[in-house]
Amino acid sequence: MNNRVEIELSKRKLIVLLIGAIIFVTFGSFGSKFPESFVSTLFRNPELIRVSSIAAVCFFGTVSIFLVKKIFDKKPGLVVDEQGITDNTSATSVGLIEWRDIIRIEKKEVALTRFLLLHINNPEKYIQRINDIFSRRTAQMNFKMYGTPISIVSNSLKIDFEELEELIDGKLKRMNNG
Repeated sequence: MNNRVEIELSKRKLIVLLIGAIIFVTFGSFGSKFPESFVSTLFRNPELIRVSSIAAVCFFGTVSIFLVKKIFDKKPGLVVDEQGITDNTSATSVGLIEWRDIIRIEKKEVALTRFLLLHINNPEKYIQRINDIFSRRTAQMNFKMYGTPISIVSNSLKIDFEELEELIDGKLKRMNNG
């Protein structure tokens, strides 16, 4: 019996996310150059619009670069096997997360995005695996907000969230009982 499950990255989902990121970069570019055009009853301060727009360009520009890399990535997005979970889904991915390090799994939803939080017994070990500073900072913020630096979403995977949750939760229970 093969106990290894590989879940591919969904190029279609990644392209849709890339299109959304490009739209935010485009609006952010216009907002930073012509903030007066975006003044409304809700957004009255042109300087605040300019700063927010620049932040949007920086953030979604970085996201766009990451998404382009992922679109051409040949590695599976997620591997679940006897060793643990090998995550290749996001900028904060840490590679292999060993079953023995996972304490529990928690489901969360923020802004209509559902994700699994993998609570681990040695978060710093995994934070240090992240190479670039921006992604490491994001993992540290996740740790402060959620109690773990590791989260897995199905947004970029060829699997829906319920199947992902069932797969990981079921495998964790089998590994803890076996």
